[in-house]
Amino acid sequence: MGNIKTAISIEQPLFEEMEALAGEMDVSRSYLFSLAAREFIQYHKNQKLLEALNNAYKDASDLDDEVRLKVNMKSKHRRLVKNQW
Repeated sequence: MGNIKTAISIEQPLFEEMEALAGEMDVSRSYLFSLAAREFIQYHKNQKLLEALNNAYKDASDLDDEVRLKVNMKSKHRRLVKNQW
């Protein structure tokens, strides 16, 4: 896969931070910007996946929680009233 050159405009303080970080990591600025872009894209893909999963399980989890709560409450009630009658 070939590389494509592009020009971007960023604020001076951000450029300086990227320049310093590239130096610390001993990588080129181009590599660091590519890495940042890849991670940004992956973050958004993960957010979309999480949203889809939450939507898919939204109704099911409510029912599961209700059943679990009822079972726990019955068990607690039995322990509380045991030996009282």
